[in-house]
Amino acid sequence: MGSNHLADMTNKPGAMQMIEVGEGAARRRIAYRFDAGDTARPTIVWLGGLRSDMQSTKASALAEHCATRALPYLRFDYSGHGASEGTFAQGTMSRWLEEALAIVTRVAPGPLALVGSSLGGYVTLLLARALGALGQAERLRGMVLIAPAVDMTERLMWAAFPEAVKARILGEGRWDLPSAYGLEPTPITRGLIEDGRGHLLLGAPIRTFCPTIVLQGADDPDVPLAHTLETMKFFASDPVTLTIVADGDHRLSRPQDIALLCDALDRVYPP
Repeated sequence: MGSNHLADMTNKPGAMQMIEVGEGAARRRIAYRFDAGDTARPTIVWLGGLRSDMQSTKASALAEHCATRALPYLRFDYSGHGASEGTFAQGTMSRWLEEALAIVTRVAPGPLALVGSSLGGYVTLLLARALGALGQAERLRGMVLIAPAVDMTERLMWAAFPEAVKARILGEGRWDLPSAYGLEPTPITRGLIEDGRGHLLLGAPIRTFCPTIVLQGADDPDVPLAHTLETMKFFASDPVTLTIVADGDHRLSRPQDIALLCDALDRVYPP
């Protein structure tokens, strides 16, 4: 096995494996788990949220759901997340998109159904655009987006920051955003903000190329309902529907939320 596809050399389904992405100083190893299931079916790909990993509640629940349907299931950690190499402060939308594209190109090159949460919802839409540009839009068979943080760096971060925070990011190169979820503060770097401006989606038609369901909590403080309603205006030419969870928060990880997620996947990609 060559340096572009490093594995842990076990045959256990879902065992963690690694691929190398990037060149030179930007080369990093990205961790993933793949349950092959019925290889004649499209692969379900989980794209997680900011500071989350592939062992999260929703990612693990989806693994169980896919196993009951014998669906191939692929999940991975962005660089600076979970078991992958790199630090979070090195992260940019360009890096995370490059990693997602490498995963679906080299690990699961066939038909896909994508499930993205928050940051992962944004990366999912960027990935769909990238696959479309490569002439591979037909690979997309279904999509579920959970509180998609579209244009996150510009609309949900930079636009909301006080001028003092913006000045610190521009002057010192970073600012540590306190976490509401008991995690260490999240370093928001000037590189993350400036790189994000090359990956904006809102303001132009957004293509998913497949049936899509968006799940959104009405009480989400991180990706507000108003932001998702604005995002919905830009979906074009594809069947996209929105389900609002009246008492739902950002995570949508309660048992009833997980059931809704699994049902949404079954609807966009029927058994």
